[in-house]
Amino acid sequence: MRRTLIVEADGGSRGNPGPAGYGAVVLDPETGEALAEAAEFLGTATNNVAEYKGLVAGLRAARALDPEARIHVRMDSKLVVEQMSGRWQIKHPDMKPLAAAARAIFPPEQVTYEWIPRAQNKHADRLANEAMDAGKNGKQWEPRNSTAALDTAAVPARSAAARAADEAAEAAEAPEVAEAPAPGWGAPDLGVPATLVLLRHGETALTPQKRFSGSGGTDPELSPAGRRQAEAAAASLAARGTIQAVVSSPLRRCRETAEAVAARLGLEVRLEEGLRETDFGAWEGLTFAEVRERFPDDLDAWLASAAVAPTGGGESFEAVARRVAVARDKLLARYAGKTVLVVTHVTPIKTLVRLALGAPPESLFRMELSAASLSAVAYYADGNASLRLLNDTSHLR
Repeated sequence: MRRTLIVEADGGSRGNPGPAGYGAVVLDPETGEALAEAAEFLGTATNNVAEYKGLVAGLRAARALDPEARIHVRMDSKLVVEQMSGRWQIKHPDMKPLAAAARAIFPPEQVTYEWIPRAQNKHADRLANEAMDAGKNGKQWEPRNSTAALDTAAVPARSAAARAADEAAEAAEAPEVAEAPAPGWGAPDLGVPATLVLLRHGETALTPQKRFSGSGGTDPELSPAGRRQAEAAAASLAARGTIQAVVSSPLRRCRETAEAVAARLGLEVRLEEGLRETDFGAWEGLTFAEVRERFPDDLDAWLASAAVAPTGGGESFEAVARRVAVARDKLLARYAGKTVLVVTHVTPIKTLVRLALGAPPESLFRMELSAASLSAVAYYADGNASLRLLNDTSHLR
């Protein structure tokens, strides 16, 4: 029997349009326990955009927990509930790609929607207010700062003017007879995709020796050559001027590479645990030939199946793919429509490329990724992805 998860989402705009943010929480329907929270300051946006972005974030958080679950969405936005239930037409161009993004996360038959009074949506409402408060202070919301699970009686009520503005915005989207679809074969406008620019870290002392170097080894620093590569990548990315955020694996070689780029761009580095390299177990620090000599049967099994882990408690490629997919979905929820530099390792980058292409696990062994190389994947609102770049090293020449 499929598990059921409750998603509660909310969004707000202090000005409509004005400083906006969303909040979303995934709840266990039996215990009421909060299983996941998401919130983000959006900059200037309308209330309706914030509501939809909260829905998308909540659905992505639920999918990260269980992609097979039945999802029951509860929101105090009648507009979003009625539109996503198919009873109201979506007329506003800003709403259409967001609704498409929400529909693409789960099969439609797995999701139901319910309108609830605002008083019953306090957890998500508190998260949205926390996100807007963080944005007012020039920061982004952090999960560790959440107070939404505490006494929610202190959630500030919307002013009468703000409520009137919300109602006017919903009235502008009021239901009417749906228009006939426009003729032709053109694809719908899905808006600006989220683009992950994937930068492999610069060289360490182990890189030119082609030794297994994962998350279970010595966590080496960049070599002098690796630092030069990081600076070259930073100069190239600064010249392009498209990066809006920098996210990194927590391992040292990636942090050092990310910090070189972020310093050039004037951005902060955000760490994401799911982007760390594979744990290669007993193979850490060994060359392929040394592993072949010491663990021939284990190596053959590993090469034959993504479900097999390296000797000594390592991590299988299947396990890596699961956590990388969760990290990807978190990034897409946080940075919808933005271009983000993701500084990580060989296996996570190859995995993101493989998943974008729908390629089999054995494709991991058929890609070359040089130190400090750039790749890029764009993710659209309908759930599709497009590989834009692979193993570009032109900035190192």
